[in-house]
Amino acid sequence: MTVIFICTTGTVSCTPLGPLYSYTPLGLSVVHHWGRLNQAVARLYKIIVLSPAVRRMCCPLLGLGRWRNPEYLQFITILDETRRNHNPSNKRKLACYDFDFSYWPVDFSWKEVSNPKFSKAGVSLLKPEPKHRGSADGMLNSVRTLPCHIVSYLIAHSFGRRMLYPGSVGLLQKAMRPMLQQGQARLIEEFNGQRNKLLACDGNEIDTMFVDRRGDASERGKTLVICCEGNAGFYEVGCMNTPLEGGYSVLGWNHPGFGGSTGVPFPQNEANAMDVVVQFAVHKLGFQLSDIVVYAWSIGGFTASWAAMTYPEIRALVLDASFDDLLPLALKVMPDSWRPLVKHTVRQYMNLNNADQLCKYQGPVLLIRRTKDEIITTTGPEDIMSNRGNDLLLKLLQFRYPKVMTEEGVRAVRQWLGATSSVEEASVYSSYEVDDDWCVSVLQSYQTDRETLFPWSVGEDMALEGRRQLALFLARKYMRNFETTHCTPLPHSEFYPPWRL
Repeated sequence: MTVIFICTTGTVSCTPLGPLYSYTPLGLSVVHHWGRLNQAVARLYKIIVLSPAVRRMCCPLLGLGRWRNPEYLQFITILDETRRNHNPSNKRKLACYDFDFSYWPVDFSWKEVSNPKFSKAGVSLLKPEPKHRGSADGMLNSVRTLPCHIVSYLIAHSFGRRMLYPGSVGLLQKAMRPMLQQGQARLIEEFNGQRNKLLACDGNEIDTMFVDRRGDASERGKTLVICCEGNAGFYEVGCMNTPLEGGYSVLGWNHPGFGGSTGVPFPQNEANAMDVVVQFAVHKLGFQLSDIVVYAWSIGGFTASWAAMTYPEIRALVLDASFDDLLPLALKVMPDSWRPLVKHTVRQYMNLNNADQLCKYQGPVLLIRRTKDEIITTTGPEDIMSNRGNDLLLKLLQFRYPKVMTEEGVRAVRQWLGATSSVEEASVYSSYEVDDDWCVSVLQSYQTDRETLFPWSVGEDMALEGRRQLALFLARKYMRNFETTHCTPLPHSEFYPPWRL
């Protein structure tokens, strides 16, 4: 008979009778409760802690002690019953315990969709355009750059991935575990949150939390906000709280390798996870794509923009403290001598091309820029023009309104973006004598008379002054400033639906 060891915080337990599940009944105080051990087992435990050899010999006794614990037996009974009959009642009982999430039954699989959109190879991503070379030249170049490819792979799969997603580092997760447990308990007990395990097409298991507000009197509850966390964010304590406090139905999920989610957070795995989250929201939770708003903070803008690109029927997209492209930010923190290697590594393995994906989406977009952001600036928080959120806005406007965003239009928007306070921002806006009503009428007239898919040719036959007005008007509608640093939680009062014409 196989003896299975399962390590838990502060203890090592084992049993020859099958898997031993470590668990914690969830409560607001999140207190670890290991059951009552008799005095003999307690004395043995002290010896076991001091002697690994004795620990291995005495594991069956510890397992026996667990099986004599009535609360543990109740937990095992609930878990087995949930596996046999996976209904909401059993799930609610199981949610009262905190245990190794790998034993949680799968609630939704990508295979459950009648016609799966993608294969096990994964969902499609935008790839950088290949450089065209002759066959002989291409072969020679491949041999010449082989060492660079090898080094790039090693960097990406060692410290590179951990630098980009520090939340996937086990040591950090262990340090944050009490906070995550408390956050999870709050979501379940105060908001009646439903924890679910989703199986993505790459085999990764995605840990999610859903709060249903459709039964509330407010209309906001009928809208589902899917939240995409930052590179050290978890749904238990992350940006999910912003729309939650605003009264929306909310679906949060953890990156692969974060919390209860398995895998590693490379772009392909991230997109695979986001895909099964959207499929779960539609096919299991019963929301229409037109009822879904995707909200992302920081690096979560990658999966959010991917979802908007892939599911264009989504109602709206809100990106908070996000950037246009990872490469400029990666170059900022690496030595100049590494520039070619960094560029190759990012483009090959960590190509977070948010702006390219965003331009594929036709729906409403709101960008929130942190005016004191110290993370996504390429120089420092005092230089607001180095905030890569500016580039995200400019690329979006230049794609959607190319005739408006000419050289003069871009210059006017840059001047507005360079304002260091709301007073200065208003001063720039008024200096161009922007007539909001006129801008709205021009855009509505264009939308009525022509095809509405972007890019628009509005402004093609317009005077320079009119194009400047439109450029500033659109910039202010697509972006809002929030005067704080990168990691400050966004208050629910600052969470607005994007502008619609």
